[in-house]
Amino acid sequence: MLYQKLAKFFATDIGIDLGTANCLVFVRDHGILLSEPSVVAVTVGERREVVAVGEEAKRMLGRTPGHIRAIRPMKDGVIADFDITEEMLRYFIHKALKKVNQRRKILHPRVLIAVPSGITEVETRAVKDSAQRAGAGEIYLIEEPMAAAIGVGLPVMEPSGSMIVDIGGGTTEVAVVSLSGIVESRSIRVAGDEMDAGIVQHMKRTHNLLIGERTAEQIKIRIGSASQENDEETIDVKGRDLISGLPKTISINGGEVRNSLQEPITSIIEAIRSTLEHCPPELAADLIDRGVMLAGGGAMLKDLDKLITEETGLPVFVADNPLQAVANGTGIVLQEMDAMARALAGSSPGRKRR
Repeated sequence: MLYQKLAKFFATDIGIDLGTANCLVFVRDHGILLSEPSVVAVTVGERREVVAVGEEAKRMLGRTPGHIRAIRPMKDGVIADFDITEEMLRYFIHKALKKVNQRRKILHPRVLIAVPSGITEVETRAVKDSAQRAGAGEIYLIEEPMAAAIGVGLPVMEPSGSMIVDIGGGTTEVAVVSLSGIVESRSIRVAGDEMDAGIVQHMKRTHNLLIGERTAEQIKIRIGSASQENDEETIDVKGRDLISGLPKTISINGGEVRNSLQEPITSIIEAIRSTLEHCPPELAADLIDRGVMLAGGGAMLKDLDKLITEETGLPVFVADNPLQAVANGTGIVLQEMDAMARALAGSSPGRKRR
């Protein structure tokens, strides 16, 4: 196609990790230029107007006046609010392009977007339509576990098995990769958000204290753990007393937080077990030596790697930059856009979810 030939010279290549919690933008030859929360603040009413996007909007969560609402347009890894996602994408794309000052580029940017492996055809179309309306030219899709595997340096091209577990905000992607393809995978809509929700519910049930998702996330980051080694750590939590309705501060320990995280962690481990059980024996044998690689924000939960090792008997490693794994993977694909994109992107997304 003429567009494809011209695009090499007149369009900017952009890779996007369109996550439920965070959106990262990789610009070819420049690296990751943007990493901001997937949050948009809009006015309330029939004609919603965007007030803030990204980091500025996240600071408004739970603190907006009546006429402004801070929302997350992505839910469980897919688009929940089409119009707001479009505005968010447009903002992030333009902000990234402005940073590299690509005035000589006269065509719309070519965009590679990472999506969950369990995405449906309808959800796939929604992502492409949002990107197109946000100003993208040629659009490719790549499955998140494949992008993460490439981003952390797994030998995806080799005829041997590698397992990647990408724990994001809305979904956990588990996949065994070999010969540039996903051999076996699971995509579950249980991840960081479910962990935060578990902490919020625990505070309600046990302490009659109402806290917001930002507070729950901070609790998880500071004293959240998958093992008992951190049970004695404590943190002061501020919220609203459900009985008196007044502000209140209490102290909780790591053991409470660990118990509140049990359900989502168990679901993630079951997804890993299920993937291993259905993995071809030759590739399963490779994993004994290669082990399991963890990526995504959820991979940073303390001692999660140790717990998975106990449950599976396989060595487990955490990527050096787990939050950037998917975005870095899109960047590597972008460097070989014309050769790799057609092999890895746009073909697998949309298959039936397990």
